[in-house]
This record gives sequence, structure tokens and C-alpha cells, in this order.
Amino acid sequence: MSTLSKNELLRVENLKTYFHKPEGVVKAVDGVSFKISEGTALGLVGESGCGKTTVALSILNLIPYLNTVQKGFLRATRQVVSRAEITGGEVWYRGVDLLKLPQDKVRKFRGKEIAMVFQNPIPAMNPIEVIGFQVGEAVEAHEQTRTEKLRQLVQEYLGKVELKDAKKRYKHNPHMFSGGEGQRIMLAMAMIAGPSLLLADEPVKSLDVIVQRQILELLKLMKKQFGLSMLLITHDFSIVAEMSDHVAFMYAGKILEYGDVISIYKDPRHPYTRGLISAIPRLDKKTPLRGLPGEPPNPLVRISGCKFHPRCKYALDKCKKEEPSLTEVKPGHTSACFLANELPEWQY
Repeated sequence: MSTLSKNELLRVENLKTYFHKPEGVVKAVDGVSFKISEGTALGLVGESGCGKTTVALSILNLIPYLNTVQKGFLRATRQVVSRAEITGGEVWYRGVDLLKLPQDKVRKFRGKEIAMVFQNPIPAMNPIEVIGFQVGEAVEAHEQTRTEKLRQLVQEYLGKVELKDAKKRYKHNPHMFSGGEGQRIMLAMAMIAGPSLLLADEPVKSLDVIVQRQILELLKLMKKQFGLSMLLITHDFSIVAEMSDHVAFMYAGKILEYGDVISIYKDPRHPYTRGLISAIPRLDKKTPLRGLPGEPPNPLVRISGCKFHPRCKYALDKCKKEEPSLTEVKPGHTSACFLANELPEWQY
């Protein structure tokens, strides 16, 4: 059993999740480590395809062993396109390594202890089951609850997330709800069994700004009411600044910078972090957006040394040969850059 520090709820150590494809191996998550304390939130940000969602799925051991696609129309067949597996690492939750447990025991943690809000809520639901059944499914899986009591509980939680006409729409199918309503239903589904940790994967994606604000206020309310800890995956840095205590920046399956939100936003110590933050427009300054040169790397192409060096203007010969590890630049603030303490003064 791992000895967790005081108030530490989750610790991920050297997590590795690989996808084996005919063209080669995709190291979607390649040695990721972080921790989340009780009642706190960690923001996980980075470019699309860097491995953020795979981290969340790996925590709950939801990585499918085989990935298939359907080919053909008149004669549809399933073809295996990749084999996915968690190849290493540890996920400690309250002193238990979830990756060492068989699937039947991991299920006791899913929903009850750790819940997840998926991207695109409506497609994530079962299209042929009414939303009332789906919201109550987590309770039904972990507890013996009378049908009438479960129905009342579901309606209560649909009311907590402020779904309009919850009693009337209890028996409606997912396609009858908007994206914002779907996100409320997904939150009720996640919270109804009383989890301690919520994995929120882009919870306000594709919603208009007014609905985004409503969903974020709901998340903050639930975090306060239930003492909820969160892993918040998003592309929106303003959401991280508002909702998170700490932030980790991912690139090509690795965390390149980690620390508390204020320290990193004020003084990022990695060129990748600086490039992402400098791509955010400001209202108080008329400065051109800089951003990052180049494109995210092809995950099937091996990059020697630092994974970010082909796009880094500060890259040294050493960066092309050796891969830097996360080292502390300030108490609680780490950066995977050889020049972390030598970068020019940050101006944004």
C-alpha cells in the first residue's frame, strides 16, 4: 500500500497508456504523474491529442483492450484498428492501486467513489434508455434501493442541477434534450452516488457562453456542497484559473509543467506553457497574438530528446539528444526544461 500524504485523495505515478496500431505504437500517455488532495481541483490542459482524456479513462481503467471500426455499408464488418493497454504506472486512490484490481472490484469505485463527466453528453448516453433510468443507474449498481425511493432520488438530483420540468421529463430519451440540458443530466448522473472525485472532461465544450456560465456555477456549487475533488480537463485557460487550484500542461503524452495556477500563469517556466498562454487575447493590452509555431507532433513519429524541441525557439543541441525530467524551479512548481531557470523574463 502506498503511503499517501495528509489529505491526499489521488496519486498517479508514472502512468503509461499505449495504443498498438499496425503503423506503430502511439504513446498516448507516457509517464504522467500528479496528485489531487481532498477538496481541490487540478486543471489538465494542452493541445488536442496530447493525452488528456486518455489520462482520465486510465484512472478508471476504462481503456478498451481492442479498438474496432465498422467498414462497409451493405455488408458491414468490424475491423480491429488498434490494441490499447495500460503498460505501466500506478493509480492510488485512498491507498488502493486501482490498476492492480480486477475489473469486478474496480466497478465498486466507478460512480460510487470516482465519477466521470464525458465530452459531448448526449452521444455519451444510451439513446434508447430514458434519462431517469440512466441517472439512477450508478445508485442501482452499488446499493439496493426500492424503485420508488430511487425515482425520488433521481428527480431530486435532476432538480439540483436545475433541469427544467424534471418530473415531467424523467421518462424522456436523451435526443429530446439540448447540449446544455444534457450536461446537467450528466452532472446529476455523476453526483447521485456521492463520489469524492469527479473527472470532468471538457464539461462545457460546445455550449454557448451563457450556458457555460450556468454549468460552471453548478460545478462550483457541488464542489462546495459535497467537498468534491476534481480533475478538470479543458482547453479554456480562464476556466482553469477560476476552477482549479493546480494546473498541469500536457504535450505528446507527457506533463511539461506543473504547479499552482497563480504561479504558473504569472511566471511560466516552459516555452510550451508560454506559447499557449500567449495565444490568449487580452482586453487590457493591444498586443499581437503569438502562440506556438508548427503543429502538434505525429504520435507515430519518434522524437529524440525533448518532445517539444522541434517547435522551441530556445532549443539547444542537448534538447535534441536528452529528454529533460520534471525538476522543481520553485516550491511546488516543476518544469521539464533544461532552461527553466534561464528563460527570459515573462511578458504577456
